[in-house]
Amino acid sequence: MKKTYKLRDLDCANCAAKMERSINKLPGVTNATVSFMTQRLSIECPDGTDLDALMQEIVRVIAKVEPDCEVVLK
Repeated sequence: MKKTYKLRDLDCANCAAKMERSINKLPGVTNATVSFMTQRLSIECPDGTDLDALMQEIVRVIAKVEPDCEVVLK
């Protein structure tokens, strides 16, 4: 499954790259991209993945890299 989320207050392209590398290391993530230009996070994970638990980990990783950045979880 593929999901895309809006990022709010992503201020640094280098931080986006750090987030992308860290998210790609998380178990259950097949592929992740963080775009500084579009302020978007795209993740791919196998069907049946506990998306709520995975998003909690992703939010934690993002906050560690850039504390002011927020994932808009519709």
